Amino acid sequence: MKYKESDLNPELLRAIEEMGFEEMTPIQKEAIPVLLEGKDVIGQAQTGTGKTAAFGIPLVLRMNPKDRRLQGVVLCPTRELAIQAADEIRRFAKFMHGVRVLPVYGGQEIYKQIKALKGGVQIIVGTPGRVMDHMRRRTIRMDAVRMVVLDEADEMLNMGFREDMETILKEIDVDHQTALFSATMPQPILDITGTYQKEDAVMIRVVKEELTIPLVEQTYYFIRRQYKEEVTARLLEYHALHRSLIFCNTKKMVDELADNLKKRGFSAEGLHGDLSQHQRDVVMNRFRSGSLEVLIATDVAARGIDVDDVEAVINYDIPQDIEYYVHRIGRTGRAGKEGKAFTLVSGREIYKIREIERICKTKMKEESVPAAGAITSLKAGKILQEAEALLADQKSLKKMKKILEKYSEEGGYELLDLAAALLRIQTGEEKEEIEDLCEPVRRRERGQKERSGIRGRKGGESDRRRKAVEPGEKKHNQDKRKKAGKGFMMEKPQRPEKAKKAGKAKDAGSLYYSALRKKGKEKNQTQPVTQPGRSGFRRERSGISR
Repeated sequence: MKYKESDLNPELLRAIEEMGFEEMTPIQKEAIPVLLEGKDVIGQAQTGTGKTAAFGIPLVLRMNPKDRRLQGVVLCPTRELAIQAADEIRRFAKFMHGVRVLPVYGGQEIYKQIKALKGGVQIIVGTPGRVMDHMRRRTIRMDAVRMVVLDEADEMLNMGFREDMETILKEIDVDHQTALFSATMPQPILDITGTYQKEDAVMIRVVKEELTIPLVEQTYYFIRRQYKEEVTARLLEYHALHRSLIFCNTKKMVDELADNLKKRGFSAEGLHGDLSQHQRDVVMNRFRSGSLEVLIATDVAARGIDVDDVEAVINYDIPQDIEYYVHRIGRTGRAGKEGKAFTLVSGREIYKIREIERICKTKMKEESVPAAGAITSLKAGKILQEAEALLADQKSLKKMKKILEKYSEEGGYELLDLAAALLRIQTGEEKEEIEDLCEPVRRRERGQKERSGIRGRKGGESDRRRKAVEPGEKKHNQDKRKKAGKGFMMEKPQRPEKAKKAGKAKDAGSLYYSALRKKGKEKNQTQPVTQPGRSGFRRERSGISR
């Protein structure tokens, strides 16, 4: 459905057209009409499907520009997401004069927000903690609120904001509309909806058969853990990525990887919760403008990133929660563009890949790490293509030819050698090949067996057991070993009792038990003796008796 075909007012349609939106996404098509009817909504849709517009457009239309009191509240898990959502809602209300939108979040001086609130604001978009601060100061009053939106509700729960969310919702005594949007629907979310939403709340689910983005090519690299940084650098160079997003599980790893990639010559910065608001704004502005090529972030910090032309996502660490994988790769492959998702896997993390494939109903392809020589050849090829484009304009090359000819004659160099040297300067030093870059073949094969349902001795017979040996062949092999002197077939050891009855000399076992009996009688006390049984547990005996 196109926006022009809807019943939205002309001012809003003009703003939507200016933003470049033409057709509604599935979540927008389902949620906007229901919200305009005044009903409560529970919306489930994955990241990057247009949830902000799904609640932002009805929110703007429900505001009364003549009433300067607070009428709409949007709660977000992070300040980045709050800023992003406020900016988009403000763009929807661009031609609706009198509707003011204000983001409120921690990290910004509160007196600036108080001053803006006193001037009259109809919509606030903020984090639960800062909204509660304003409620305690009485700078935000909920007596005229018409609509409340919980955006990324599952993430707010994961961050421990459930109590804050419920406190805010309890303070709204007037009749209002509540909309909750989330990528997942765990039980705590359903509990909140049952408590704070009306009985006729409409559940809207826009979940595809594949939870991941179809336009994203998903691959993984099975490597040794110590070479993750090297592989990341190779992927950035080989694919010539101009705007990429790398995810790490910890803040410490974000800082370390950002510093190391800078040393390798990449334009990289880290983004996580320990940065000040000014630092985060600077980093995000650089990334949006294109001056920053590589952004390294944690899952929580990345919730506020909304850039349409991210070429690739690199999972430096596999997310601890599989749902985060969907959020991560949802940052690329947007607006009808194709994207890439690379995941670095080491050791037993291969089982997480299988779990992601099973739950997300998708397929991840294993790829080989780009070789150092291939990266150099690729760089040289691009430089030569640029040079070939200049060959058409021979006039601009005359001066350069004279310089090369003069330098060649004076130094006695071949022109081909000079060209090779110049090409080497442009491509940089060639990387050394690392022989043990990837995980051993045995471990990879083990992962493949796990995938096919063969689990060694427990899940199925091993190769040794599956290979049947005929009795005659076995006897032949034993005789052959005897003759070669490489092995002897030992007789089955007999118990000490049987050895005595047979009139044989005492073996090592009988001597061992005799010594223990003598020692036990001398001490005349009960002493626990540990003797391994077939089941592997300990058995205690009183004294030493067989």
